[in-house]
Amino acid sequence: MTRIARPCLALALLAALAACSDQPPAQTPPPAAEAPPPQRPETPRPDQAALRRERAETAREAAARAEVAANSPASRTMRDHLAGVEQALIARGRLRTDDGSDIAMTPEKLAEDFVEVALYDEYLRQGGKLISRPTPAPLRRWQQPVAIRLEFGDSVAPVQRTRDRADIADFAARLQRVSGHPVGLTGAAGNFNVLILNEDERRAIGPRLASLVPGIPEGDIAALRDLAPQNYCTVFAYSSGNSPVYSQAVALIRAELPPRLRRSCVHEELAQGMGLANDSPRARPSVFNDDEEFAYLTRHDELLLKILYDPRLRPGMTEAEARPIVLQIARELLGTEV
Repeated sequence: MTRIARPCLALALLAALAACSDQPPAQTPPPAAEAPPPQRPETPRPDQAALRRERAETAREAAARAEVAANSPASRTMRDHLAGVEQALIARGRLRTDDGSDIAMTPEKLAEDFVEVALYDEYLRQGGKLISRPTPAPLRRWQQPVAIRLEFGDSVAPVQRTRDRADIADFAARLQRVSGHPVGLTGAAGNFNVLILNEDERRAIGPRLASLVPGIPEGDIAALRDLAPQNYCTVFAYSSGNSPVYSQAVALIRAELPPRLRRSCVHEELAQGMGLANDSPRARPSVFNDDEEFAYLTRHDELLLKILYDPRLRPGMTEAEARPIVLQIARELLGTEV
């Protein structure tokens, strides 16, 4: 039997080149229906009112803890003492809040003040103890960004913490602007720890200091733990080995301080921790002078910071190496370059 071939018909859009056959083409099954995507449960929106209530309750609990901690006999006695000190200093015309611009400066005087403040240490280490004695030191400063981390004792109420944090953040920004070196407040791990503690908290700070600053000398722990009443605050800055470059610092500020002395401590200790390590009775107008004439960083002190972080100076320089360069920079800053 002879088969008669019949042409294949192309069925566009139905099959791609279906083979020719005597049999009728197979029916293409209808496409399977797609299952709808699984429904995701809606994320519940946070209850803002509940969050506010929770925050308010947390703040109330912190304030209650602070009231108890701040009213220990030792802390009350120190708070009353420091309030009296501030009042007496202000009555004597001390703790000035201006920037000292009314006091004339010469490049020679500014350079001499820099040498005394930046190229001397306030204390001498002797037999593991700190002896108050100005001692020549190389130029030291930070190379890495300074990340300031705050730590409060329970005695510091939430409202006061907010004020302290704002003051320190503002001052950190000022230090950066003046020095040209990165300085800022951080909520994470920092390399410049600022502890604000009352009498009881400070006396128990030894283990915490050893954790914050591994290898901190026992003499420094003792100095911070047993801070003399006439010292309102202090700072220690550290290098690795014999390096003149700072890598860590820790400052302690008394929680009992009244407002002006408290802010004065922030200015002095953070600026000293930048590398202006010494106090001098000849530095004026300056916070780096134990006569308490000025409460806050002055124009003179800002110029000292500018000199310290000028790239023409290098960490490790001695007084003999740095002095002529410092005088040159001072002349430029005061506009008397000839």
